[in-house]
Amino acid sequence: MKNSLFVIALLLISAQLYAQKNTQKNTPKNEIRVPLNAASWESKNGQVKFGDHNGVPSMEITSGGDMVTAKNLVFSNGTIEFDAEYIEGLAFYFHRQGDDESEIFYLRNHAGDPTATDGVQYTPILKKVNMWDMYPGYQTGATFRKGEWTHIKLVISGVQMLVYVNDKNPTLVVPRLEGNLTQGSIAFSGTCFVSNVVIKHNEVEGLSPMGEFDPVYNDNRYIRSWHVSQPIPFPSGTECSNSNPPGFETTWQKITAERNGLINVSRLYGQSESRRLVWLRTTLKSKGEQKRKIDLGFSDEVWVFVNGRAAFADKNLYAQDMRKSPDGRLSIDNTSFEISLKDGNNDLLIGLANDFYGWGIIARFENRAGIEFIDYVPDVLNKDLEQYFGLYSSKQIQFKVKISQMNNKLSFQATGEGPINFENSGKDVFKLDQYNIVLEFVPAEKKMTFKQGGSTYEFMKE
Repeated sequence: MKNSLFVIALLLISAQLYAQKNTQKNTPKNEIRVPLNAASWESKNGQVKFGDHNGVPSMEITSGGDMVTAKNLVFSNGTIEFDAEYIEGLAFYFHRQGDDESEIFYLRNHAGDPTATDGVQYTPILKKVNMWDMYPGYQTGATFRKGEWTHIKLVISGVQMLVYVNDKNPTLVVPRLEGNLTQGSIAFSGTCFVSNVVIKHNEVEGLSPMGEFDPVYNDNRYIRSWHVSQPIPFPSGTECSNSNPPGFETTWQKITAERNGLINVSRLYGQSESRRLVWLRTTLKSKGEQKRKIDLGFSDEVWVFVNGRAAFADKNLYAQDMRKSPDGRLSIDNTSFEISLKDGNNDLLIGLANDFYGWGIIARFENRAGIEFIDYVPDVLNKDLEQYFGLYSSKQIQFKVKISQMNNKLSFQATGEGPINFENSGKDVFKLDQYNIVLEFVPAEKKMTFKQGGSTYEFMKE
């Protein structure tokens, strides 16, 4: 009897050794099973526990806990699989390098409802900005339940990603990853249990590393080239008007559209600790006078000026329940309005304020016929004209006049009106022949005389 038991024990040990050897033999060299213990993961506040959950070795991330990051692990391309039990939130980070740059896939609070449009989402983090409100196309529904294990698989190849949630078919397709980095660590956050974390480096199941073409590439109605100013503080309650446009001290740089026509200010300037404003400017050359409708997506507040005159203003404020469809996120469907264009070049200027997540615009003409897009060329200060610049008032007329420069010419702008360019016709004299107007300056006395027909009005610089 003892011999029989000894033989059976030897057979069991041999079987286990064979199974372990066979498993090691069949496990790909590039596959990593990340241990779920304190030696393999780190959390700044330590609100993570390791142990068995329902008989399965697991990592428990508790409510209010910090992000839990895998130690000494760098991931670029391949397959990542794990099981998760969703409680009140689950986010998975990859290509992460600190708090500034990362990419995220996460489950939202629509557990058990596959018809929800935003049950699962992808977004990048760019310069500390979570861009969830800038990419409404990277979301869909999924079937998963609280208190049950959910199997998640991500296949990442170059700039493409497929996500599987309890399914053999992709749940979410990301045709272009929008992050700034192509490699980094992996991490979890939320309130959940995580188990069976497996990484297969460079196993991409045939997924091409090349992103799909921009779906609006052939649509020439999008305004894809702008000049953008440096951001400036813009305290809450402040509004833009045609009396405070960007001046000659403004520093401009070119910014071009990304996928879907997005002008991504966040990628350039990063996180807003408080409300900030930038100006976006471009030139439209119109064939004759015409009115055209513009579709505009924006985040979060816009003020639109055409040739110095206010044309439109609106807000898309998620946190204040002033949300544009879809649900306060940036979309070409946010709003539309009509602008009036004169024959020739037109100045299109947009003030854009933000203090909440993503920052940017998408602009598209409904009908672009007879409109040419021209890169804005910032004005260089004309020293000869500078002596006339200022705000002028008159005892004879109620309105005030701002004298400045536009397109290297003297600009005359009456209160509530757009600027008009005057031609120089002699020392300290400027004319607008179209309306038979003459401006005469005496710089030493800070005086301007306005003449039209037989009428004369004197203005003094304030």
